[in-house]
Amino acid sequence: MKAGERREPSLKRNVNLFQAVMYGVGLILGAGIYVLIGDAAGIAGNAMWISFVIAAVIAAFTGLSFAELSSMFPKSAAEYVFVKNAFKNNLIAFVTGWLITFVAIASSAAVAIGFSGYLEIFFPQFDPLLSAVALIVALSAINFIGIRESIWMNTTFALIELGGLAIVVLAAVLLGSFVGPDYYEMPPPASASLSLSAGAVLGAAGLVFFAYIGFENLANIAEETKNAPRTIPKALIISIVATTGIYILVAVSAIALVGWENLSSTEAPLALATEKAFGRVGLTVLSVIALFATSNTVLMMLVAGSRIIFGMSRERALPPAFGRVHHATKTPWIAIVLTMLLTVAAVALSRGSISAVANIAVFAIFMVYVAVNLSLIWLRYRQPELERPFRSPVRIGWFPVLAGLGVATSLAMLTQFDSATMMAGATAIAIGLIGYAAVGRYRSRQYGRDEFA
Repeated sequence: MKAGERREPSLKRNVNLFQAVMYGVGLILGAGIYVLIGDAAGIAGNAMWISFVIAAVIAAFTGLSFAELSSMFPKSAAEYVFVKNAFKNNLIAFVTGWLITFVAIASSAAVAIGFSGYLEIFFPQFDPLLSAVALIVALSAINFIGIRESIWMNTTFALIELGGLAIVVLAAVLLGSFVGPDYYEMPPPASASLSLSAGAVLGAAGLVFFAYIGFENLANIAEETKNAPRTIPKALIISIVATTGIYILVAVSAIALVGWENLSSTEAPLALATEKAFGRVGLTVLSVIALFATSNTVLMMLVAGSRIIFGMSRERALPPAFGRVHHATKTPWIAIVLTMLLTVAAVALSRGSISAVANIAVFAIFMVYVAVNLSLIWLRYRQPELERPFRSPVRIGWFPVLAGLGVATSLAMLTQFDSATMMAGATAIAIGLIGYAAVGRYRSRQYGRDEFA
C-alpha cells in the first residue's frame, strides 16, 4: 500500500457450505421456474421438459469449469479474475467483468418484474413497474445491512421456494394426471417437422437457461466464504445437480396439471397449475410463495452484482471508490448503491417485458461462459503446475474435455437468439469497450499509464 493511502476494511467470511449451497439453490430456483416456465411452454409445448434437460447439461459443462477456476482464484469479480489470470489481457477481462455485471443487473430487473406480476394478483391497483422498483430498493437495503443477514434471508426464502415447488408436484400426484398428457406435444408451427421441433426445443432451452443463471455467482462470494477454495466448488456442483432434478420434476408436473396452452397464457403459470388441484386456496398459497421466490432471486443477484463491481475495483479495473467497505456493516456500500440504481434503470427501460430482458441476460451469459471455459483450457495448457483443489473431470492429455464442450455448447446457444437480442448483446459489449477506455483514462491520470497496462 502506498504512503498516504487509506487501508479499506475487508469483507467478513461468514458463509459456510450449507449457506453457500442455499445461496446457489436460491439464485437458480427463483429466477425461471416461477416466472418463465409459461413462456417456455409457449415455444416448445409439453416438450419443454427436454429444454430443461438440455439447459442442465450445458450448465454442468460450464459449472465444472467455474468450480475448478474458483478453487484456484477464490475472489470477488471471479470471471474478471479468471480471464485476467489466463490471458493477461485487461481489455478481455474488463469486458467479461462488465458482461457478468450486466447479467446480474438484467436478471434482477427481469425477476423483479416477475415479482410484480405475482403481486398484481393480490393488489391489482399497484403499478407493476413501481412495485418492481420498490422491491429493488428494499432488498438493496438488506444487501447493505450485511452478508450474514442476506444469506440467512436467502436460506429462509429458498426453503419456502422448495415448499412451493413441492406443492406443484403434490398436486400432480394427487390428481393422478401423469399418464394422460403427451409429453412431446408442441405448438402447431413447431410440430410441423422434425427440424422445427428441434429448433423449438433448443429455442426454449435458450430461454429456460435463464432459470440456471446464478450458479456462476457463487464464485463471487468467495471472499465472504469460509475455506472458499473447497467450499465454493462443492456448493456449485450440489446446487446444479439439486436444481436440475427439481426443475424437470416441476416441469413434468405442471404439464400434467394444465398443459402447455394454459401455462403459456398466464403471467403466474405455477399458481394456475396448483389452482386446478386446490382451487383458490392453491392459487393464493403458491402466489405468496412465488413472491418469496422472486424476491430471493432479486436479492441474490443484487448481492452478486455489487460483489462483482467491488471485486473489479479491488483489482484496480474500476475506480477505488467502488471498492470501499462500510466500517460498520462490512459490505461494499458504494457498489451496492450503484447496483441498485442500474437495476432500477433496467426495469424502467424494459417496460415490463420479462422475456426480452431475460433473453438479453442469457445471451450475455453465454458470451461470458465462452470466455471462462477458454480460460480454463488455456490455464491447463500454459500453467498446469498451478494448484487446483478441484479439477474438472475428463481430459485427453492436457485438454479438459468438458470445458471444450462448454465452449462448443455456449457458441451453439448464441445462435438460437433473434437479431434484436443479438444486437442488444453487441451493444452491451460496445458499452463495455467504452467503459474500458474511460476507466483507462481515469487510471492513467490517477496513477500513470503503466499501472493500468
